[in-house]
Amino acid sequence: MIGRLALCIVALAIGVSVASFVPGLSQSLRSVVGLAPGPGGLAPGPGAAQPRETAASDPETRLPRAKPADDEPGILRLAQEQITAAGIELTTVRGGTLARRITVPGTVVPHADRIARLSVRLSATVAELRKKIGDTVAKDEILAILESREVADAKSEYLAARLTDELQQDLFARDKMLWDKRVSNEQQFLRSRNAAAQTRMRLDIARQKLLALGLAQEEIAAIHEEPEGSLRRQAIRSPIAGRVVERKVDLGTAVGRDNLETELFVIVDLDRVWVELAISPADLPAIREGQPVSISARAITEKVDGKIVFISPLLDKETRSARVVAEIANDDGVWRPGSFVVAAIAIEEQAVPLVIPTTAVQTIDNEKVVFVRTPEGFERRPVGLGRNDDRFVEVVTGLRSGEVIAGINTFPLKAQLMKALAED
Repeated sequence: MIGRLALCIVALAIGVSVASFVPGLSQSLRSVVGLAPGPGGLAPGPGAAQPRETAASDPETRLPRAKPADDEPGILRLAQEQITAAGIELTTVRGGTLARRITVPGTVVPHADRIARLSVRLSATVAELRKKIGDTVAKDEILAILESREVADAKSEYLAARLTDELQQDLFARDKMLWDKRVSNEQQFLRSRNAAAQTRMRLDIARQKLLALGLAQEEIAAIHEEPEGSLRRQAIRSPIAGRVVERKVDLGTAVGRDNLETELFVIVDLDRVWVELAISPADLPAIREGQPVSISARAITEKVDGKIVFISPLLDKETRSARVVAEIANDDGVWRPGSFVVAAIAIEEQAVPLVIPTTAVQTIDNEKVVFVRTPEGFERRPVGLGRNDDRFVEVVTGLRSGEVIAGINTFPLKAQLMKALAED
């Protein structure tokens, strides 16, 4: 019995050895003898954990993580569309001027030479109103039409004087021709010449009366072509281009003399405006006409440069300050009269080799950096800074003339870079 058991054990051992070296052996037989490989290449034990799926079947491993410049710290990869959407403005590194400035409050007011008040010079009634408050007008554009008996009388007098003058000038020309041929006597020639001079004088007086009533030379010359019903009408034209800021009459309003309203419209040209500043006596010696001034306001993002055009020789009795006027451009109309602003007056200037806007500088890990434009986006660049004013700062090291950097709204770049470094 013991011999048979030993023989069976030897036979089983020989079978296992053969199965290990024969690949064509059936899988069922290999499983019986415990040689079938598991998913990981080895047969798992009875209590072994089930293996995980391969990396190729994991959807997360197939998508690269969106992380800017993992292999290049300090590099931000941004397309031009992203830069534009973030409101990042570029500037070129170049030489400039640093200035010491005096900062004072101010108020925007209309330019005194760009205000027109349209008033009537006769008694009339408003027949038409062609412009309303806020409308833009061009120079010599008609704003309103008035009807006046005084205008009708003056035009009729002019037409009569014109007709009489034309007739008398023809008679004088005939008498002069007869006198030259010695056909008529000298007395007749002298009477005709005197009458022609008198009629010409009456015509000139009638023309001057129409000019005094506000009619232009072109309108006077075309009176004889007007229909009879238009003789009582007078057009009110704008003397300047601008906007209607006041309209003081309505349709049918009686205007003119006898304590009636005489001012019809107020036109203001706001393409250029003034800024009135209050300068203390201590700062006044450093202020000169023609000095550059930078105007800013809390509610307006951009700044505008102008120059001082007037310094009052008198001090205000109450504030003990001097009135100083600066002139600025206002093509976009953002500087509205009545707005409070802050003016920075440059009183001392110094040229430096390289300057950049102060808004271009950010602090990262106690280091001053700027973001230099690259074909892929931006590169963080440490810089050494020198002197500065309220707008620009001198660059001592780290940049070269001609390089393009992010100048305005650079904080989003700093935030994205800090996020990338934190993820690393």
